[in-house]
This record gives sequence, structure tokens and C-alpha cells, in this order.
Amino acid sequence: MKEIVEYFGKKGIVFKSLKTIKVKDLGSRKKVDIYLGVNIKEYFVMLLNIEKKSRILKKEVNELIELHLKLESFIGSKIVKKYILIKAPLCSKAKVMLEENGWKVELPA
Repeated sequence: MKEIVEYFGKKGIVFKSLKTIKVKDLGSRKKVDIYLGVNIKEYFVMLLNIEKKSRILKKEVNELIELHLKLESFIGSKIVKKYILIKAPLCSKAKVMLEENGWKVELPA
């Protein structure tokens, strides 16, 4: 988690709090790390961290969007900002689909 906080800190995105959400709590078996944070303006922020070797395709994007909706119902509040940190090859159509749904896609080197 420290690595993620430092990465977003360099970009000027600071969180008042950040906690890990277990994927099992949302009824999923995806291999992603989910973090729920509160930014300086007191809005909920969702961070997804994906590290894998295979390419992320459009089909998988629908599952990630579904995780967002499940997390909103889990906490009982609306999530204003959504960031996804991807350390994997990303299909260009999948990236467009994420951005159309309000996600900020971060591709660290």
C-alpha cells in the first residue's frame, strides 16, 4: 500500500484515509487489490491495483465496473473518484471503455 500512496502522492493526489477492501467481501474471485480512500475534499475514492502478465481485455473491464457497483452498495455511499493502477498489458479498447466509465487509468513504468 505504501507504494501506491507514494505513487499518487507524486501526482498530487493525497488521501486522508486509505483502507484495503477484501475482494471476497464483494463476492468476487478476481485477483485485484481494492482500496477505499477519502480524499482531501471528503469524497470517497476507489483504487484498483492490478498486477498480472496477461493482457486486460474489454471483457474484464465489465467485471471491474461491476466491482465498483458492488463496493458502492457495500459501503452504502457513492464513490466520486475511481483510479485504476495497471501493471499489465492493456487493450486499447479496454482503456477507452474504462475512461468512458469515469476511471482514471494509471500505467506506471
